[in-house]
Amino acid sequence: MRNITTRTLSLASTLHRSRKTSLSRSKTLIPFSLSTMAAATATATTQPPAAPAGNAATAAGREAFRQSVVNTLERRLFYIPSFKIYRGVAGLYDYGPPGCAVKSNVLSFWRQHFVLEEGMLEVDCPCVTPEVVLKASGHVDKFTDLMVKDEKTGTCYRADHLLKDFCKEKLEKEPNLAPEKVAELNHVIATLDDMSAEQLGAKIKEYGITAPETKNQLSDPYPFNLMFQTSIGPTGLSTGYMRPETAQGIFVNFKDLYYYNGNKLPFAAAQIGQAFRNEISPRQGLLRVREFTLAEIEHFVDPEDKSHPKFSDVADLKFLMFPREEQLTGQSSQTLRLGDAVANGTINNETLGYFIGRVYLFLTRLGIEKDRLRFRQHLPNEMAHYAADCWDAEIECSYGWIECVGIADRSAYDLKAHTEKSGVALVAAEKFAEPREVEKLVITPSKKDLGLAFKGNQKMVLEALEAMSEAEAMEMKSKLESNGEAEFQVCTLNKTVTITNKMVSINKEKKKEHQRVFTPSVIEPSFGIGRIIYCLYEHCFYTRAGKTEEEQLNVFGFPPLVAPIKCTVFPLVKNEQFDTVARDISKALTSSGISHIIDVTGTSIGKRYARTDEIGVPLAVTVDSTTTVTIRERDSKAQVRVKIAEVSSIVKRFVEGQSTWGDIQWDYPAAHGSAEEENAPEENA
Repeated sequence: MRNITTRTLSLASTLHRSRKTSLSRSKTLIPFSLSTMAAATATATTQPPAAPAGNAATAAGREAFRQSVVNTLERRLFYIPSFKIYRGVAGLYDYGPPGCAVKSNVLSFWRQHFVLEEGMLEVDCPCVTPEVVLKASGHVDKFTDLMVKDEKTGTCYRADHLLKDFCKEKLEKEPNLAPEKVAELNHVIATLDDMSAEQLGAKIKEYGITAPETKNQLSDPYPFNLMFQTSIGPTGLSTGYMRPETAQGIFVNFKDLYYYNGNKLPFAAAQIGQAFRNEISPRQGLLRVREFTLAEIEHFVDPEDKSHPKFSDVADLKFLMFPREEQLTGQSSQTLRLGDAVANGTINNETLGYFIGRVYLFLTRLGIEKDRLRFRQHLPNEMAHYAADCWDAEIECSYGWIECVGIADRSAYDLKAHTEKSGVALVAAEKFAEPREVEKLVITPSKKDLGLAFKGNQKMVLEALEAMSEAEAMEMKSKLESNGEAEFQVCTLNKTVTITNKMVSINKEKKKEHQRVFTPSVIEPSFGIGRIIYCLYEHCFYTRAGKTEEEQLNVFGFPPLVAPIKCTVFPLVKNEQFDTVARDISKALTSSGISHIIDVTGTSIGKRYARTDEIGVPLAVTVDSTTTVTIRERDSKAQVRVKIAEVSSIVKRFVEGQSTWGDIQWDYPAAHGSAEEENAPEENA
């Protein structure tokens, strides 16, 4: 029997703790918190927040911490640059074994939290999308970033990134800037998204910004479409694109999904899949890549009733929100009650608010720290013209506040766009108990006159006229009656045409209707899975002292929910009896569906603990007898002694969240032993 000296709690101390208090995330050794930013050093033992302007030392601390995290992730094969032996390709990464497991666990929980608990309809659509679909959605014409080129080498850069980097560097490295200059640079950063190509180009020239590597002059900014173009079929005549988002596959299937759902609203469809964006200058590791995983939800709802039957379930949640009013007046984010934010109109409607609450619960249960998560409302210059409201879930990491989830009320834009382009009505209907007399808009185009005027374009003009909203139609009617003609924008032709009063008749007639036909609104939560995972890595990473003060051991404090491996099994020493027990425990864990590894190497137990702590394994089972074993918890390093037959059930309860480590300590005796095991040097193999 061995002796193990650990940081165990005394019985008296344990009794003072609630049985439901988990010790698994107690980072009492070297914690990462916002309050310890000033202490961030090159050893990167603390988690730094965003640096205030002019604080170069803080920026250095962020960089050192990030490098420590990334080095560990790449060395332990969470992810690595793709095609590494060929020097890689910017913006493409491979997930290794632990990275795949973390990603799989995050997506599994996403399905549980959203698809299963909300009764959503899951679909899986192709990555290759015909041009006509993305033409209708606006991606072909508008899915662009502004790019500049090194005039001598031809190297390309995103114009807004260069300008933003210049402003941030000035603010961080020149603490004695005049207040007016500080205000100017901050204003440029805040309004980047609203700048035209001409405005961006003028600022780049004003500040003398050149190519980062060569210092050569840059071209004027010009738009670059971010989609990867391809051909469908051998002739090359059918143009397609690698999808830049998964949402369009859901929108074009609305009619069939609505029928599958019994012609009832509201309902939601969900999709997890790869998306592709040909980023001009990828950077920031997993945060900006060219191929990535999206998990998107399209919740279809009656535009006249955006209440949600389960809103009361989340109404009392309180968390950081950053409404647009606070942003525009220079204030900070504040903790608000979700129900109050909806009631006072800060958040547009209950359904949007409900999904904001569900996203908050999802992220915090994954392991994102609550005080480093905020929901920021889009400013007017960020909002699409058709959107009713939009919020981003932003997570703070060493790069600053990163948008990881967008939650938008997109109104009825998408379904209307595909209805107009395809000619298939993507609509829903509300049946009346009794017929209702309503005033109905009747648009009657004259095919003969339209044909004479527009010839081959007749069909597109006719379809556009028939698809007019009531407001557009009544405005045209007024102009036709007063002027005899009206200007009309035909989106499919991408030009304005002149319509005369001979070409169309617009009237309102009273009719009895048995149902109301309408285009549903869409509430869209869109999750960047890679971004969430990277922020999770940073939030869960910390270091603690090894054998000596200089030695630091890396730990990923993943919650059991997302840990890549739930448990390790170690025979204490090379011994046939211990090896047999370890294999029996492994079989029991496998039967319970628990991912684990069994390590029968002769490495010291302390080194094996350190090696598995570094990939975030929450529990370690050490076989030191043929009747009982110890179970060690990663973050507290506390151990309990249990019977061999009980190991799999204890581990299963813990990793599935049915028991906390506090519960287990309450139920089983503490184990004791030598300090050497907990202070072993870091395993670098």
